[in-house]
Amino acid sequence: MLSVLVTAMVAAACSSGESTDGGGAERTPGAAPSVVTVAQVGQSPVEEVPSALDSIDQDGLPAPLIERSDLLDGGPPPDGIPPIDEPTFHRAGDVDFLDDREPVLAVEVGGEARAYPVQIMIWHEIVNDTFGDLPVTVTYCPLCNTAVGFERRLDDGRVLSFGTSGKLFRSSLVMYDRQTESLWSHFDGRALAGVLTGTELARIPVQTVSWGDWLAQNPEGLVLSRDTGASRDYGRNPYPGYDDINEDPFLFEGELDGRLRAKERVVGFGLDGAPTAVRLDPLLEQGVITTQFDGRPIVVWALPGTASALDAASVDGGRDVGATGVFVSENQGRALTFTRTDSGFTDAETASTWTVLGRATAGPLVGVQLESLEHVDTFWFAWAAFSPDTRVLPGE
Repeated sequence: MLSVLVTAMVAAACSSGESTDGGGAERTPGAAPSVVTVAQVGQSPVEEVPSALDSIDQDGLPAPLIERSDLLDGGPPPDGIPPIDEPTFHRAGDVDFLDDREPVLAVEVGGEARAYPVQIMIWHEIVNDTFGDLPVTVTYCPLCNTAVGFERRLDDGRVLSFGTSGKLFRSSLVMYDRQTESLWSHFDGRALAGVLTGTELARIPVQTVSWGDWLAQNPEGLVLSRDTGASRDYGRNPYPGYDDINEDPFLFEGELDGRLRAKERVVGFGLDGAPTAVRLDPLLEQGVITTQFDGRPIVVWALPGTASALDAASVDGGRDVGATGVFVSENQGRALTFTRTDSGFTDAETASTWTVLGRATAGPLVGVQLESLEHVDTFWFAWAAFSPDTRVLPGE
């Protein structure tokens, strides 16, 4: 498996020679879908400071949060896996390269919904984007199976732009910013080394759902285009079989938490306080799990119908691992009790119907959007490494 993963990392870094229209559903003959360009907030200038890309413990840098030995070489050099710095989009109704079961990363900011197909993110890992005047970065790490979004503007007003460092920390993507070349953990948004050591990025909710479910709720939304400026075999999974629960994680050093198997899928939330991991298989079987977080009622739910991007040779061909959501389960101070139906969810109090994205589509609460709680769909080894004191639901 090690040699396969090294080859996959190199493949993600190198041009495949395939067209950017490769993979995915077959295109119906006719005009290509129109491309939408989103105005991007300008990034701050590059600063003349010591670079943590050179060494994390050199003179002039604050003490790093990790040891040099904690950073492992993933194979490609900085930006060898090329981030997307000038994203373009299609209107959802124009997209014809996605299968209904394909996973997409759903992000909504200020009422504007965008989908970032995993078939693209698996080759690029980082998109530097802007919603209105809010600069964000949307990230995906296939090795820990985690999608996380961050605001790129710091409290002091600096706007950062992120790239892939080529390094791994706990088998998780390590980003770097182009302004100071500090190193950042993709998993929790902390600067691990460099002049910005200890700085934390504000996180934004990202939900992994099927293309069919996202499209049904967001027919006018924007979808990241495969016009990325790079030539990759979009639609192909360069990590086939990586989510095999019987396999060890790639380049993970340290003690594994034996409460669950390393690659068991979990839904993690509350990373900054009262961390909780919900086991995916029981959640898929039960449909809904309720709990409390920060004194508020929380619902964690799962809906079948989303393919694993890391299973089969194609992103849309993986086994069904479902889509999950974590929401505050109340409306105007009234707690709601949910159960899963064949196509979504319903609440006992009003009999309204809800999508996996947390929006009511019928009933007395039609149009209501539940408050989303930032969470990750990830492998147990990664969640436990970043939150060793986590509780596990349902039961351990």
